[in-house]
Amino acid sequence: MNRRVYLRALEPDDYKTSILWRKDSQIWDMLGGLRRYVSEEYEKAWVEKAIFDTDNIRWAVCCTEDSRHIGNVYMTDIDRINRSCQSHILIGDKNYWGNGYGREALSEAINYMFREQNINRITAVIIENNVASLKMHEKIGYKVEGLMRESVYKNGEYKHQYILSLLKHEYESR
Repeated sequence: MNRRVYLRALEPDDYKTSILWRKDSQIWDMLGGLRRYVSEEYEKAWVEKAIFDTDNIRWAVCCTEDSRHIGNVYMTDIDRINRSCQSHILIGDKNYWGNGYGREALSEAINYMFREQNINRITAVIIENNVASLKMHEKIGYKVEGLMRESVYKNGEYKHQYILSLLKHEYESR
């Protein structure tokens, strides 16, 4: 299979792209966190801090054909004792939505965590209205474990969030 995306370390100038995604309300509606209005300087400082964060792993998602930075994938809350972490994926360039780029990027990150970092369990939390993300995670093999009812306040109302997980042996047996 020809890879259409690859992961690379975040670079200092990546803030120039990610600030555009942060300013997009359609993107923020699909995320569980609070919308934050930030300056380019704040975004630049966040990227620089993420580059040197050794407790979490953050990658830029890039297209193989032109090296365009189209999104980010993160593995956070890494627990080395219980061998677990939480995954996050954002395809910020809307030209790449709905075509499997996010699935390819997240799969590459999952492979790395299971094979290189010896992680056994990866969780994801997805807001209820992000149906595309929920379906993508299920295609990869994540299983819905539960629903956190009215767990996030967005756009003047409480929203539910799904909790999903993926176990190493389940992923490898696919």
